[in-house]
Amino acid sequence: MWVNYPHMPTGTPPSVELFREIVSFGRKNQILVCHDNPYSRVLNHGKLISLLSLEDAMDVCIELNSMSKSHNMAGWRIGWISARHDYIETILRIKSNFDSGMFKGLQEAAVKALNNSDKWHQERNRIYLDRKLWAEKILDRLGCTYNRNQEGLFIWARIPENIDNVEQWIDHILNHNQVFITPGFVFGEKGRDYIRISLCSDHTVFEKAFNRLENLNVK
Repeated sequence: MWVNYPHMPTGTPPSVELFREIVSFGRKNQILVCHDNPYSRVLNHGKLISLLSLEDAMDVCIELNSMSKSHNMAGWRIGWISARHDYIETILRIKSNFDSGMFKGLQEAAVKALNNSDKWHQERNRIYLDRKLWAEKILDRLGCTYNRNQEGLFIWARIPENIDNVEQWIDHILNHNQVFITPGFVFGEKGRDYIRISLCSDHTVFEKAFNRLENLNVK
């Protein structure tokens, strides 16, 4: 079973209680739980929680992480797996038949990045927080509702109740205000009444979008 917290696309943060339930579910049903954890250091309010830190989790869980989100190295395709020895041996047996490693220079850069101090991560999160505040201002102007405690690189929000057709609403905003918003339904039908804003743009882009929405008029 695949899980990921902080969750995408909703930004729901992890909790020890939730992880206990996941480990218990895996043990009860005798399945392997694969936890994708790339957003663990992004806007996490200083809390780092690994699924593998729970008692008995190593028996039924593996955890994946990535330099893409934690160190702004998207596209380098560098990540890692934490797991029990025999699980890693099985993964290596399969992966060794797919490729033979990556450019050493990228690996050395990753080693250097992994030695970044907590201060580096705090400064990076300060930048993301500034963008998040702008994204929330945009959502407020749109009349959306959202949870301010979301983690990760995106903000997930529910559209106003008076909006009957999210596609028409988004198209109207794009055509009249020159602002594109990602509709939630691209992540599945359960996201139809939601939108998502990425925090990967500079704060000046958010400010420009906010100003363009000043004369928003959608019924």
